[in-house]
Amino acid sequence: MTVPQAQDPAAPASAAAPSSKATLAIVFFTVFLDLLGFGLIIPVQTYYAESFGARPALITLIGASYSAMQFIFMPFWGRLSDRIGRRPVVLISVAVSCVGFLLFGLADSLWMLFAARMLAGFGNANIGAAQAVIADSTGPQDRAKGMGMIGMAFGLGFVIGPALGGALGQFGLAVPAFAASALAAANWVSAYFLLPETRKIGSASAHAGRAAARKKILAQPTLKRLMAMSFVITTGFALMEQVLALFVERFWVPQALDPATAAEGHKRAAALTTWVFLSVGLTMAVVQGGLIGRLVRRFGEAKLVIAGSALITIGMVTQPLTGELHSFSLLIATAMLLALGSGMTTPSITGLLSRSVDSDQQGSALGLGQSASALGRVIGPAMAGILFEVGPRWPFWTGAALTMIGMLVALGLRQPAE
Repeated sequence: MTVPQAQDPAAPASAAAPSSKATLAIVFFTVFLDLLGFGLIIPVQTYYAESFGARPALITLIGASYSAMQFIFMPFWGRLSDRIGRRPVVLISVAVSCVGFLLFGLADSLWMLFAARMLAGFGNANIGAAQAVIADSTGPQDRAKGMGMIGMAFGLGFVIGPALGGALGQFGLAVPAFAASALAAANWVSAYFLLPETRKIGSASAHAGRAAARKKILAQPTLKRLMAMSFVITTGFALMEQVLALFVERFWVPQALDPATAAEGHKRAAALTTWVFLSVGLTMAVVQGGLIGRLVRRFGEAKLVIAGSALITIGMVTQPLTGELHSFSLLIATAMLLALGSGMTTPSITGLLSRSVDSDQQGSALGLGQSASALGRVIGPAMAGILFEVGPRWPFWTGAALTMIGMLVALGLRQPAE
């Protein structure tokens, strides 16, 4: 659920795009194809790694390695987009992710799985470039709605991607990776012909004083609070999502843990996991694509962050009980509750980040926020498998504690003036 992000673009000195609506539509399509390919891998990654003999701690480290590459290379993609523009960065990164997915499907050992996910993580650190295009193309009052469009693309990617990945996984656990590589290739072609450049290149102000500007915005208390919230909430959410497939397997498909029946068990577990992520993706698509703009106008981003993090906390506390009750429908319900909370929280934090600084600092603020989120997606998965081996409830309860901390930090937020 969590997936690639980030960027460190400097001032969004916009170039004239064909039209802001057309640009947003193109960005939506680009992100959707990107996340569709990513979603294809979700139902099978855990079981694919298990087929190579990986334990839970090692399985979740594969997810951590993907996010670690995003975290490390976000500044690189950000600086590069400042120098050569948003469009070339998207094209280069999509090509890299295409190769990463292909290698994942061709893997014949655990080290190849790690290498393939790290390469895809390096390439998929491009979602921040899409955020920068939106920041370039929208006014402050429309920014949360624009960021919500990326959330809707995420949600639809998680609706269609896991459903298709679960179906393709029945023909072989490597098949979804090959399909994801083909989608990335199609994404590159569509971005090449359709994605405009929204950033003026060559302005001295775009490159001068970046360190001083970053130091200036980091001195702002609201930005620090938002970054801390983004980190703890993302870490908590990542703890849950990285062990969800293992949780499904443990309580609903125990035959997957028996070497004699593992192959069929993995297929069954992949199908059930697909249904969970399908419900999550659909919920996020509805919230971030259809409701977030209205909710922001009525309540403001600050209140939505508090309410959303509270829903995530409740969902994480109750989700372990579904395994003990052996109620798969209740698992779906708690997953949808988590998705509802995340769908309210993520675009609201992003909108507040962009509104907490001057217009010429929005790109840097978004990049810093995405860096905090990416660090959470490294630490969460790294801890998740170890906690799951201690006990299957611990990743959820630890995640609930972290998101509760995020909610308490959010209580100090104030809605910025229009």
